Amino acid sequence: MKTIQVYDPPMCCSTGVCGNDIDPALILFASLLNQLSQRGVKVERYNLGQQPMAFVQNLTVKALLDADGVAALPLILVDGEVHMKGRYLTAGERAALSSLASGESAEVSA
Repeated sequence: MKTIQVYDPPMCCSTGVCGNDIDPALILFASLLNQLSQRGVKVERYNLGQQPMAFVQNLTVKALLDADGVAALPLILVDGEVHMKGRYLTAGERAALSSLASGESAEVSA
């Protein structure tokens, strides 16, 4: 089973899908994570403003934050390896991650 960990910058809620000015990329990304979770993929999502210890306890995340600061966020790990940093996925990257997480063969561009 694949594991996807998402380390988000500080947001008003756990997904960033709240308030009056919602970023459409966050809606699509939250939807993808929900779909993957329903297919058996282990999804963990952390918000720097609400769960700062999760960022410190993961050595990969801590190293990237030490090097790049919050510009490294959002950070997406797949099975502990950096998949994307500094932005959310494009439509093509979401499709590739979905295929990768489902065990299908796909080219993943970062």
